[in-house]
Amino acid sequence: MQNHTSSPVIVVKNVKKQFGDYLANNDISLEVQPGTIFGLLGPNGAGKTTLIRMINNIYMPDGGSITIFGQPVSDDTQNQVAYLPEERGLYKKQKVIDQLIYFAQLKGVDKATAKKRAEHWLIRFDAASWSQKKIQDLSKGMAQKVQFISTLLHDPKLLILDEPFSGFDPINAELLKEVILELKAAGKTIILSTHVMHQVEQLCDDICPCFYRLNLATH
Repeated sequence: MQNHTSSPVIVVKNVKKQFGDYLANNDISLEVQPGTIFGLLGPNGAGKTTLIRMINNIYMPDGGSITIFGQPVSDDTQNQVAYLPEERGLYKKQKVIDQLIYFAQLKGVDKATAKKRAEHWLIRFDAASWSQKKIQDLSKGMAQKVQFISTLLHDPKLLILDEPFSGFDPINAELLKEVILELKAAGKTIILSTHVMHQVEQLCDDICPCFYRLNLATH
């Protein structure tokens, strides 16, 4: 753990989320400090994605509170957040460059800036030659790179990555790790959700391992 003096980017206090008889999150509290990589560690089905979706204003908590940059979670706070879901979603018949520009424009980036940023990140991910390919013509790993790039183009302060290494071969996993560390060095705050211990050990400054105990609720 690190010693922190500045205000946390995210504060989760006593958050609870239940779906019928299933208690997905039970009294979760944590703080994510600026400029750090914070790990949510736990097995699949432990409630990590549920918490992430509440931070992203997709689900509403049944109890407790969540703030981002000192503000309650809302549509406004999401403009400063990038979310890479575990279930990826791309338009399969659209060209890579058009897809990236479109996603950036949804976040308020003008077309010229979006194109410049997209080209920069395609080069960084050794993917410049894919620019005019359709998503349906890419391998799963290639499409995952495009999805990751799409989260970066509005220059978010906070990145939330749900199992970002899933499906990557070792070479591309190492490339992604390098990029994540570069983003941290540039002052970004990152939440990394994973079930793989060594990823946390290699990347994270802080960790919430309580997801191993979350789902002890009765059904």
